[in-house]
This record gives sequence, C-alpha cells and structure tokens, in this order.
Amino acid sequence: MLSRDSHGRALVAGRLLTDILVEAGAETPAYVYDLGAMAREARELILAFGDQPQLVAYAVKANSAGAVIRTLGAAGCGAEVGSGAELELALRAGIEPARLLLSGMGKSALSIDAALMAGDRGILAIQVDSVDELARIANRARTLGRPGRVALRLNPGVMAETHEAIATGHDDAKFGIAMRDLDAAFEALDREGAALQLVGIGGHVGSQLVRTDDYLEGARAVLGVAVTRPGLELVDFGGGFGIDYGDGCAVRPADFARAASKLAREALPGVTLVVEPGRSLVGPHGILVASQVATKQSGARRWLVLDTGMTDLLRPALYGARHRIEALLAAPEPNALSWRVVGPVCESTDDFGEFALGEPPPRQVVIRDAGAYGYTMASHYNGRGYPTEVFVHEDGRVTTSRANSATSWVDARSAT
Repeated sequence: MLSRDSHGRALVAGRLLTDILVEAGAETPAYVYDLGAMAREARELILAFGDQPQLVAYAVKANSAGAVIRTLGAAGCGAEVGSGAELELALRAGIEPARLLLSGMGKSALSIDAALMAGDRGILAIQVDSVDELARIANRARTLGRPGRVALRLNPGVMAETHEAIATGHDDAKFGIAMRDLDAAFEALDREGAALQLVGIGGHVGSQLVRTDDYLEGARAVLGVAVTRPGLELVDFGGGFGIDYGDGCAVRPADFARAASKLAREALPGVTLVVEPGRSLVGPHGILVASQVATKQSGARRWLVLDTGMTDLLRPALYGARHRIEALLAAPEPNALSWRVVGPVCESTDDFGEFALGEPPPRQVVIRDAGAYGYTMASHYNGRGYPTEVFVHEDGRVTTSRANSATSWVDARSAT
C-alpha cells in the first residue's frame, strides 16, 4: 500500500501522501486507507477458492469504517460481526443478512434479537459460543416467533503458533464449545426443537497465523464434527490469516483459501466454506501519519515524541506489537541514527520501539500496516481526541471522517 517515489517521498495509491492529506484537510494524527488495495486483496482471496462454494465474511472488528465495509462488500465479501452495533453497521453498509454471521461471547438479548429479525429469515448464522447460549437464543426465537439459525463454534484444542493473547483455539481459551461438551450441545439442540435450526459447524484457532498448519488442524477438527451432522449449509474455518509487519510472512491469504478448499471438497462436497479474514484484508493497506512534538535526550537515549500514541494505536502497548515507522518524506536508511519513538500518553507502555530515523529526526512519520486493530481500538484516555480517518477510493476520490473531538469528550465527562 505504501510506496516511495524517486525522491523517497511516501505514496499511497500512487499519489503523494502529502497531497492526499492536503486535499483531505487532515491534520495529524491521521489514518489513511487505500480502499482500492483492500478491494483487490478481497478479490484475490475470493478467486483462490476456485469452484468451492464460499463466503468471505470480513471480520468487522478489524476496521469498522463504513467506507471499508462498503468497499469489501462491493468486492464480494459478507461480514462477521461481534455485536448488535456491528451488525447494524454492516447492514447499513449494504451487507445482506444472508451474508452475515454474529459471533462473540455474552451476546446481549438486543444483539440476538437483531440477528433473528434481520431480513426475511434472520442472518446466515448466530455462532453459538457455549452450550448454555443455545437456550438463550431459543428463548428469544420463541418470543419473536422466528427460528434461530445457529452454528456451533467449536474450541478445537489447537494451540496456534502466534502471540498468546490472540490464540483462541486452545483448551484454556475463553472461546468456543469444548469438544468434550459437544454431546451436551447436540442434546440441547434436540430439546429446543423447532426454535433452533443448526446450519453450520465452525471454529477459530487464532490470529496473525503465518503458516497454514495450525489453521488446517483446526479445520480438520471442524470437519470431523460436521460430517456427522447431515444437511449442514456451511462449515466455518475462521480467519486469522497473517500479514507481514516487517519480519516476513511466508504465506498469503490465498494459500489458506486453497488448502481449506481442498479439505472441504474432500470431506463435504457442495457445502459452503466460510472464512473470516479481517487483518489480512485491511491491515497492510492503512497507515497512521504522525508529527513530531518534541525530542529528548536522557544520557545515551534519544527520544522522539509523536502526537500519536497508544490511544490511537494500542497494539504495541497491548501485545508488544512492532509496526515499522519511517520518515514521511525520505526512504528508510537502516544505518541512520536511532531514536526511541514514543507517544504523549501518561503510560510507560506508550512506546513504539527503536527506529533508525536519522539526525535530525523527521518532522512527520508514517506508521505502517495500521489498517487493522488501529482506529477500532482507539480511546479518549488522557482526554485525547480520536484521529482523523482519510479514505482513498478506487476512483481516486478522497474522503474524510472526523470523530468527536477532545472538547466533546470533556463536555460529556463533565456532565457526569
């Protein structure tokens, strides 16, 4: 998504990033997204399934901007949502109910109701996270007079090779129905009768997967259960396809799609295969632009303080994630003078790491691969406002979204 011209200046969608910011009237910190690149990413993934019936259900939690959801929907994606609010957002963005799945633990009655009542028969599936949840969904279905279309989300007992905070398919993870509880789940389904319709079996082993092995192990567990339940409409292997944050990533999303399709065709010909990518569709195609606020020297340590921090991009503080940081107007020089890059927030974890940025350090920088789990996890901590979002569309248009500012946050908090 981010490239450089012959002078080393940052380009997005082939245009100078500085020109895009001027056209948008955007000050820093600002997220900039290449919607055309996201659409191409989605189309490439869909093509990789070949003739396998499929649904690429974009995980809205990765980036919930309406422009992003609309772009991916137009490219052929459905959506996977984690709340009633995300469900409403996806519907407003044009995603059809039959291409929507609701996931998550502790779904509220309002979220369940919204899923049941969408369209003429509800959404494609409510993904059930526990045996007890089946009774809750059935109760709402009977109250509303509409059968609940459900899919069981299994915990396949797979410890994926990824950060422990984003491994979701192992025995100690809070997500999914344990394999040992499956009999209880099927008994509960039988008890609820016509209130629930089992349409699928699914699972998810984790995020930022950089090889297919763990993903396919989880998929085999899903298929092992699915083949015992005749008449299913779908199997869901989850998402988690990794991206290159600078250390390399040997596999592309298309590699997961081809391998998953082969498994599904062999075990359940004709069933719809659902995958739930989020990061891989949007992560590489968003950047965060920031400006220098101050520099500081403490002994041998040189600090570069930016106007963005953990309130705008939480991943480094939350997971110890590392995002490449480069000068806006100059190509990276690996042997340049290093600076410890930090944000202005009153927390020691508001720290992006050490980067070779030269002397003097740049007045503005770009933080790469920030299109996923960036703005969606932003906060008003320290009374800071949300960053601006800038969208570069496939047709070259530039649009901007500015959320409530720090002033509105102060007004809201002072009224409590």
